[in-house]
Amino acid sequence: MTIKKRVLVTGAGGFIGHHLVKRMKAEGCWVRGVDIKEPEYEASEGDEFEVLDLRKPDTCLLATRGGLDEVYNLAADMGGIGYITASHADIARNNILINAHMIEASKANQVGKFLFSSSACVYAQSKQKNANVTALTEEDAYPADPEPGYGWEKLFTEELCRYYWQDFRFPTRIVRFHNVYGPLGTYDGGKEKAPAAMSRKVALAEDGGTIEVWGDGEQTRSFMYIDDCCEGLVRLMASDYTEPLNLGTDELVTINQLVDIVADIAGKTIYKTHNLKGPQGVRGRNSDNTRLNRVLGWEPSIKLAQGLKPTYGWIAEQLGRVTPAVAAAAD
Repeated sequence: MTIKKRVLVTGAGGFIGHHLVKRMKAEGCWVRGVDIKEPEYEASEGDEFEVLDLRKPDTCLLATRGGLDEVYNLAADMGGIGYITASHADIARNNILINAHMIEASKANQVGKFLFSSSACVYAQSKQKNANVTALTEEDAYPADPEPGYGWEKLFTEELCRYYWQDFRFPTRIVRFHNVYGPLGTYDGGKEKAPAAMSRKVALAEDGGTIEVWGDGEQTRSFMYIDDCCEGLVRLMASDYTEPLNLGTDELVTINQLVDIVADIAGKTIYKTHNLKGPQGVRGRNSDNTRLNRVLGWEPSIKLAQGLKPTYGWIAEQLGRVTPAVAAAAD
């Protein structure tokens, strides 16, 4: 009889974690999902789902019990730019507690491998002041100047993972996400990311209507579809690479262009007003995938316009704003 790989996904009530549970189950793994909340939009496919507060050390020991082969530590207090720029203390405190307790519990329970989900927010702000930004290599996190709160705690935990590997030979993996999007993700309430926020605004707007964009809309980002994200996570965990690794696309777009792509999918003419006082983060950010290609022999390939079709279709459906044209495009 084939022994199933035993996997824990923390943050399994959230967007990436929920999709990763589905991906690991499709690969035939036994999967435990853990989060402080249940998945919001559909039930988890995990063999077990436990509602636990991972800020507590005893709870992390409970979550990592049972001879696990892999832990994907995706649990985090996080959200869109409006949230992470307004909640530095809460985010830094909660995530440092989660990450420190989870890696120690994983080592104590002799987990096979531990993956930490870091972020492109660790990159030096001084290197992201131009909308036509030079794509960021892994070395661009130093000299350290990450985003306040969220970026600093991510960078510190990267170092913690290195220390656990150096001092204890505990196998760690470190991934730096660049803006992940797709269906079944938060699209309102203040914690949503730009693709979901713009999809919601366009879905609610009438044809010929106007939506608000934070900043002048010329700030740039790259966006990675959730299927590519899960593929990259599985490949990185299977590798023997222990240093931080970018996981994102290098398809750079402005926020204004993002709105235009969503409007085209919706079949609407949409006008923009720009709130220059709204939070917008760094001026430009893009992923250099040179090392990703070298280490994994792969990089994300789903283009933004392709991934936004099912994303917009799902959000429009949640809002009761699906048109026949959008329904046909989503199919």
